[in-house]
Amino acid sequence: MAGPSESPTGPAARRRSALHRLYDWCMKWIQTPAGIWTLFLIAVAESSFFPIPPDVFLIALCVAAPHLSFRFAAICAVGSVIGGMIGYGIGLGFMDTIGQRIMEWYSLHDKYAVVQDLYQRYDAWAVGAAGFTPLPYKLFTITAGAFKVDFFTFVLMSLLSRSARFFLVAALIYKFGARVQYFINRYFNILTIVFFILLIGGFVAVRLLL
Repeated sequence: MAGPSESPTGPAARRRSALHRLYDWCMKWIQTPAGIWTLFLIAVAESSFFPIPPDVFLIALCVAAPHLSFRFAAICAVGSVIGGMIGYGIGLGFMDTIGQRIMEWYSLHDKYAVVQDLYQRYDAWAVGAAGFTPLPYKLFTITAGAFKVDFFTFVLMSLLSRSARFFLVAALIYKFGARVQYFINRYFNILTIVFFILLIGGFVAVRLLL
């Protein structure tokens, strides 16, 4: 039931309805012979403007063909990095027009200053965090271009973080099969945050010990 300030036919409700229709449409394409290309295009689009993360579609393909899980993860990672490069280009050359419209659509303006501070503190490590964790990756790709983060480092961190994220999903399904799908869907955010903390802890340990 909608809250007192939200009508069942208000803008937020209509947006959710549109997202559900978009999700259903994408799932239909995933289940066709063009499913791999659908996954690739969704991964490209999600990194710059598309609202639905590719993980759910990656899971669907991996469950259908577990022996191809790592192939699907690679396709998803490559598509996501290419999409990140597109987002970087939007921020670099079109922040005042296209970039602002995307920020408005996802109500991300209040996070813009936060991301700017993260880039000033951690540079491309911020991209790595966003690429692997549930943080909105498109916010970081677009702002990376707007803040002129080093492009080579941006691409490298995107490749590492997005590959880690998607190959983690693929490995779990390859190992445990369809029965792990519910667990991933329910606890994916927690899994990615824990894994990222362990990853950073590993880097810190290396720096302290070597």
